[in-house]
Amino acid sequence: MPRCKIIFLCVIFLSSCKSQEIKVNPQHSAVLKHGLLAVKNGIIVDKNNLPPELRGISFSWSIWAGQKYYNPDVVDWLVKDFKINILRVAMAVQPDGGYLQNPKLQKELIFKVIDRAIADGIYVLMDWHDHNGNLHIDQAKDFFADVSKKYANSPNMIYEIWNEPERQSWQEVKNYAFQVIPQIRKNTSNLVIVGSPHWDQDVDTVANDPLKGFENIAYSFHFYASDPTHQDYLRSRADKALAKALPLFVTEWGVGESNGDGVFDLGKNAVWMKWLKDNKLSWVNWNITDKKETTAILSTGAPITGRWKQDDLTPAGSYIRNQIRELNK
Repeated sequence: MPRCKIIFLCVIFLSSCKSQEIKVNPQHSAVLKHGLLAVKNGIIVDKNNLPPELRGISFSWSIWAGQKYYNPDVVDWLVKDFKINILRVAMAVQPDGGYLQNPKLQKELIFKVIDRAIADGIYVLMDWHDHNGNLHIDQAKDFFADVSKKYANSPNMIYEIWNEPERQSWQEVKNYAFQVIPQIRKNTSNLVIVGSPHWDQDVDTVANDPLKGFENIAYSFHFYASDPTHQDYLRSRADKALAKALPLFVTEWGVGESNGDGVFDLGKNAVWMKWLKDNKLSWVNWNITDKKETTAILSTGAPITGRWKQDDLTPAGSYIRNQIRELNK
């Protein structure tokens, strides 16, 4: 084959490869717009002293079915197509295969997506995805010391130090927080999110006795929009906390019920979406996986490289994509 023809074919091949890239423009990024987040007068604010109202999606547990989506291409697609401005990295602590068993593998997995999210100019919610944080204090201290040092100069990072305390008391959660937060504060003043008892629902209790001695601390609030027990009663508890100037961040919510499955009630979701908007709260939706359940945003076998078409999205996925694209214009 003539040399000129070989060169021509190579150019065509390289051009074809380049066209397949998912391009993200970090020059218009959320972090450039909002800067380092902080807590002032009981509200999470950006560099302009305004609530940033971030909206994004959470990876699933970094084990099981959701693990395969922990890659940079998925991050790029979520930023470019879904228009997210925050990504939650739900690093599994337990059970088998999680951080306690394989910290090296878990760190390698999460660093890939954190680095890409930072390059894409969005916020990263680093979630210690654990229900028993009080039993793993030493491991959490070591982890957050390492990660906050690695990303010490990154305004993108937000640290969620305990995903969902289940049946632990607020005093147990406070004891955990008082030991873990100083490890982060050695390196950075970035926003830290503290869990609240009963799967991050007892925020009214927390508001009566918040942490003291630290700056830039907020508290997680979780709900599942279609769950019969997560309606007016749960919203009223959050309203009480907000009325007492407790800074809240909805680090996880789902369109279905609290077991991740159940019904997807559009009416109940609309009520919650209005409540979030009315209170100018930032939120992250659960979750990026193709597991067969209501809150999964992907259909079974959806590509692991992003570039999802309509058929690759579940009803939850289509709904959340539309909501984020509309709200994050």
